[in-house]
Amino acid sequence: MQPETFVYMPSPLGPLAVAATDTCLTRVAFCPAAWTRQLPERDTPLLRKARQELEAYFAGTLYAFALPLDPAGTDFQRRVWRQLIRVPYGRTCSYRDIARAVGNPRACRAVGGANHVNPIAIVIPCHRVIAADGGWGGYGAGIQRKIFLLELEKAHRDNIR
Repeated sequence: MQPETFVYMPSPLGPLAVAATDTCLTRVAFCPAAWTRQLPERDTPLLRKARQELEAYFAGTLYAFALPLDPAGTDFQRRVWRQLIRVPYGRTCSYRDIARAVGNPRACRAVGGANHVNPIAIVIPCHRVIAADGGWGGYGAGIQRKIFLLELEKAHRDNIR
């Protein structure tokens, strides 16, 4: 595995740690502000592109990321994450919908588990998965962040052409 480099960036939801190898984005994580002063950063062209796309996403002008991804996970988790990328901007689906799409309709809880350990938050939009009854469901980074992301997308989804 190639070594990762990191950059930190501000966001409306608090600092983000963004990591990549030379070829693929590997992590986007919410992090305590103290981390941004403790770990060394090394900027690369891919990390600059990731920062630009995340900034555009938060500005409501980017609706689909165009970054090469390499999330670390099991085969099942990676299938779930690939399916999450297909959920359109500003839309939601249920854990059951994702379980069906990955060929295991009874794996709703496992889909929730895969969402919980998604290493590339926002870009792999696990925030778009809600409970079958329309409830928020969970979000590893906190339900308020999930609500913020869903409301952000809802506010801008009519701009998509």
